[in-house]
Amino acid sequence: MELPLFPLHTVLFPGGLLPLKIFEQRYMEMAKICLRDASAFGVCAISEGREVGAPAVPARVGCMATIAEWDMPQLGVLHILARGTQRFSVRSYRDNGTGLLIATVKLIENEPISVISAQFTALIKIGSKLQDYTNGQYSPTPAQLADAVWLGYRLSELLPLPLELKQELLELTDPHERLRVLHGLIAPRAQD
Repeated sequence: MELPLFPLHTVLFPGGLLPLKIFEQRYMEMAKICLRDASAFGVCAISEGREVGAPAVPARVGCMATIAEWDMPQLGVLHILARGTQRFSVRSYRDNGTGLLIATVKLIENEPISVISAQFTALIKIGSKLQDYTNGQYSPTPAQLADAVWLGYRLSELLPLPLELKQELLELTDPHERLRVLHGLIAPRAQD
């Protein structure tokens, strides 16, 4: 499967929302096609390079995104709200001649809903507080605090973690392992 890529200094998780301001021509064209065809694009963290200018080197795992909302408050600037749908691994990529990266990707199967074990109750409390604090702005669906997949993704995207760690959390395929990593980072601080 081929997918246009939008490399960023952020990580998008399935179910998450990402507001983007688009002004570069390559991404304007990408967004126009995505809107016209109701198609997806890929969001990847940047391994090397910058968001603006020459194409950056994307991380090996990213998240497909669809455009949930859009607006053009001024000519040449497009505001979109991207919704993460499914993870993918980048097999190869090429510049399409305009600076837009087109990747051959393999979809990573969505993790099934998984009940959280009692050892992670501190994470449920933190997830609930974050959900209240953000008014559900980054996750408009009802909170699913008892689901290890949902909670792990929401904590990973909302907590102020280094980009490299967020990328590692995206790449994990076991939702309980993701919670173990987050618990190891948060639990000692939560008890202080």
